[in-house]
Amino acid sequence: MSYSLGALNQMEQSTFTAAMGEIFEKTPTIAAAAWQHRPFESIDHLHQTLIRVVQSMTPEQQFALICAHPDLGSKAKMAEASVQEQAGVGLDRLSPEEYDRFHSLNERYKSQFGFPFIIAVKNHTKESILEAFEMRLAQSQAAEMQSAIAEISQIAYFRLLQQVTS
Repeated sequence: MSYSLGALNQMEQSTFTAAMGEIFEKTPTIAAAAWQHRPFESIDHLHQTLIRVVQSMTPEQQFALICAHPDLGSKAKMAEASVQEQAGVGLDRLSPEEYDRFHSLNERYKSQFGFPFIIAVKNHTKESILEAFEMRLAQSQAAEMQSAIAEISQIAYFRLLQQVTS
């Protein structure tokens, strides 16, 4: 469903949270906290406000946000936005060999970092996602947490562009 910025600015907190709650995967508390900073002058202003909420979260809360995301190429239940995003680059139509490679990289990544690999798939192809997997496996835990939060921020922006009109 699409919402105008004006309508979002007029909503009660519970309605706003219901409308924007899935911008960040399974973490509606971010939208609930951002509501307090209305009115939003633009989609970018709304996005920046949401990002400030994420940045103000404790490391444990950020870790939970990261863990709320599904594995790439997984057959697991996930939010509808994730289903559409992954389908957009063909991750719902992997060959058995591609599925095995994604599954192996997901498991290796989760074993190393303790959370799922996150990437804004709209910026990528299957091939560039696989390259990013390999490259990011060489990062430190702290650097990879920062990368995950940056990718989540980009995903949120794409979702806002789909759900909010000026």
